Amino acid sequence: MARKKRMSRREFLQYAGGTLTLAALSGCGRSSTAGVSPTAASPSPGTGVTTTAGGVTAPTAELTATAITASPTEAMSSARTTGAGALVDAIREMARPLKDSDDLDPLLERVGDAHYVLLGEASHGTSEYYTWRARISQRLISEKGFSFIAVEGEWQDCYRVNQYVRAWRGAGNSAREVLNTYDRWPSWMWANREIEELVEWLRQHNDALPENEKAGFYGLDVYGLWDSMEAALQYIERADPAAVPLARQAHTCFKPYAESEEEYASASELGSGPCRKQAGTLLRHLRANAARYRKADPEAFFAAEQSALVVKNAESYYRSAEESGSTSWNLRDTHMADTLDRLMQHHGPGAKGIVWAHNTHVGDARATDMASAGMVNIGQLMRQRHRPEDVVLVGFGSHRGTVIAATQWGMKPQKMGVPSAREGSYEDAFHAAGEEDKLLIFSDSADLAPFLDRLGHRAIGVVYDPEYESYGNYVPTKLAERYDAFLYIDQTEALHPLH
Repeated sequence: MARKKRMSRREFLQYAGGTLTLAALSGCGRSSTAGVSPTAASPSPGTGVTTTAGGVTAPTAELTATAITASPTEAMSSARTTGAGALVDAIREMARPLKDSDDLDPLLERVGDAHYVLLGEASHGTSEYYTWRARISQRLISEKGFSFIAVEGEWQDCYRVNQYVRAWRGAGNSAREVLNTYDRWPSWMWANREIEELVEWLRQHNDALPENEKAGFYGLDVYGLWDSMEAALQYIERADPAAVPLARQAHTCFKPYAESEEEYASASELGSGPCRKQAGTLLRHLRANAARYRKADPEAFFAAEQSALVVKNAESYYRSAEESGSTSWNLRDTHMADTLDRLMQHHGPGAKGIVWAHNTHVGDARATDMASAGMVNIGQLMRQRHRPEDVVLVGFGSHRGTVIAATQWGMKPQKMGVPSAREGSYEDAFHAAGEEDKLLIFSDSADLAPFLDRLGHRAIGVVYDPEYESYGNYVPTKLAERYDAFLYIDQTEALHPLH
């Protein structure tokens, strides 16, 4: 049975689907969308702040004081322009067919010589988002020499997959065996049949290649403090036994919290962070001795350094998790962006990386209402850190179907129906333009004006309640600024978990 990862209220918001106001959550201590009334799910009067699916806490600039008392559909409609027909026409004009891998040619042409390709998803439980990202990744690796896939997952779990696809000794006998070690909720995000097929493909692709040309598989996320601390400690025990007492300082400090992030976050509310100093001890020691450790085994040192970085940043993340504002969100996405750049440096000159993460992490935050709340994400940070032509952001969306999600945090996942997209949303317009699946490339030569209206764009997290979707799950978005390309799937089916 999967271990249930205890989460703080703030962390829940950043993973969960549905809509909850910060005020409602703080007042009643709710940790899921289940049982939330439409009133509780509306923006807090006087604040203009709402928490959208995918964890976006942001001022809703489009919602006026009058709109707050209206229904969510009416409120979103009040922010719409009169160009709905123009948007549908523009979609029909720009849309390219999306039936098989050959239909990805225009996207690969758009990628060109870019080194960063970030692939989103509108839920964490939709099969087509995984299979299309796999097809894109396979072509990028095979045809353009991309070096690795880095996902919105924990470092330790994903590093075991990396060892398997590179056929390292003791890495496991099959993809399923390795993926079954994903035992933290929500395990289905990476322990599923779709990922199993991709991992086996990576293994076969790598078999004929020298070690320095094999494609890797990594986790970007800041979660997994205790597992990462244990991995870093084990490295010190092997590489430098004399430094073990120093390395154990963090382990000793965190021990009273019994591997509970929520307990540590609560304790941090009483001070500046009980283990703040100790959390950085491992990383400082490793970096102070980097030359010696790297010379002995550069790969082992890189993995240990990343584990220690997770410990340091996870402590900061959980320490800020109970605070209001954008701090914890920004810590998490900055960590993921930093990890991506570390992986690029680790893979050497000419490295190219593929990212798999939710649209809320991939699509440029400046094209949503996240920006007005001071929030950033991986897509925005990559565009700011690197040349515009070196970064390609790809979004995903759908009109209706089924999804794997849970009704509450830590509960058993289930297959749920996804209702038809809300009227006035981008997904509604894509469906109105024709029920076939579509690929759009937002090029400079196209008339992008219809895609620059700020309309709702659906986002579903690991916690979801279809009954309340009309009260949330839509992020106000300028689509052509948020993404460079967009894959639309009219009707989807749920992901296929391994356990």
